[in-house]
Amino acid sequence: MNISITKTTCPKEKPDASTLGFGKIFTDHMFMMDYSREDGWHNARIVPFENLSIHPASTVLHYGSEIFEGLKAYRRADGQVQMFRPIENIRRMNSSAERLCLPQIPEEDALQALTAFVKLEQDWTPSAPNTSLYLRPFMFGNDETLGVHAVHNATFIIIASPVGSYYKEGINPVKIMIEDEDVRAVRGGTGYAKCGGNYAASNRAGERAEQKGYSQVLWLDGVERKYIEEVGAMNVMFKIGDEIVTPMLSGSILPGITRKSCLEVLRKEGYQVSERLISIDELAQAMKDGTLLEAWGCGTAAVISPIGELCYKGVKYTVNEGKIGQVTQYLYDTLTGIQWGNKNDEFGWIYPIQ
Repeated sequence: MNISITKTTCPKEKPDASTLGFGKIFTDHMFMMDYSREDGWHNARIVPFENLSIHPASTVLHYGSEIFEGLKAYRRADGQVQMFRPIENIRRMNSSAERLCLPQIPEEDALQALTAFVKLEQDWTPSAPNTSLYLRPFMFGNDETLGVHAVHNATFIIIASPVGSYYKEGINPVKIMIEDEDVRAVRGGTGYAKCGGNYAASNRAGERAEQKGYSQVLWLDGVERKYIEEVGAMNVMFKIGDEIVTPMLSGSILPGITRKSCLEVLRKEGYQVSERLISIDELAQAMKDGTLLEAWGCGTAAVISPIGELCYKGVKYTVNEGKIGQVTQYLYDTLTGIQWGNKNDEFGWIYPIQ
């Protein structure tokens, strides 16, 4: 794949790392590529970051034909920039594309696009502790018609943002409200796909939780309103007694790359790990009798987010005295150590930018 590069004539000043939030500042350039049924993927280019111009009837505006990914580039102590498991994001994006009838991108082309883009923008990768360059590949349908059908024309874009911690609490434990009214997704729907509609549908419950002082909601399944699924925009794990439990992938849960990494680390270390159904009744009982020893969310944005409090039907339960648990801390240290190059990558997850 040939990628043309047009560099900006007005480069922006790099931000002070101490002022970084999440996804508020963007780099100088973006990658773009077009798709049509006649020509396939074509016109791959890196251009100056700018606003988009799309037709008012574009499919994405009316029918939500959009998918996205999130991954990061990290700067090591020696200055080398590297990505974490990018091929997993590419494969998940293609899975999302298949579900929403968007065109898939050959893995080698998507990896080439990410690599070329990060290489050009690598000076934007901050070096301060707990910072990184967040990468947002996304794709949307832009057929200029109001008919409902599979997408015939699409655009693929990658943008980047230097970021700090996702939560204002950082690695400190967050408070989570268990949602028992709204649902995020159902089996057979788009729950396993990373598409905008899933997140838009979660905003109402998230807003209610925030008004009550909670960082996120913990979702129950959409059929029986009984089984734990995800926490906010992350997968979730619990240490109940000697068992580490995470909800099984049933089609309504996003197959998280950080989730997958956690499971591989835990199993390598010999922990008893289960991917299974876990009901809210089981979790509530574990909270009541004290066998819920740790709980944490895991995802690209926050990596590992310890849960210090869970609220269900107005009753509040403190997890591990509101402190970071031993397993939670171990996972955070291991994953971030590999990502920033401070620990040996025994798994082959790192993709260096040459």
